[in-house]
Amino acid sequence: MSVHFELFSSSFCGACAQTRMLLETAAGVIPESRLTEHDVAFEPDLAEELDIAATPTVIVRNGEGREVVRASGVPTMDQILRAAALAMD
Repeated sequence: MSVHFELFSSSFCGACAQTRMLLETAAGVIPESRLTEHDVAFEPDLAEELDIAATPTVIVRNGEGREVVRASGVPTMDQILRAAALAMD
């Protein structure tokens, strides 16, 4: 089963850059995972539709596209891996 990491970020957000690096690392080692980044300044309708209130926000989805975990702020690698494991269940 696959894992989809979605990062909602903004260009002026230093915490977003840290989160991006962590998610890129995780996506590189978790089979069948992918990362999509959405800049809320360029995709405001999507951010509003998904109730994104802060950046960075990460949504982790399972292979069916269902949201499994949502968190704001910079995650730890342990948190990312635990969220990925939930998405693979």
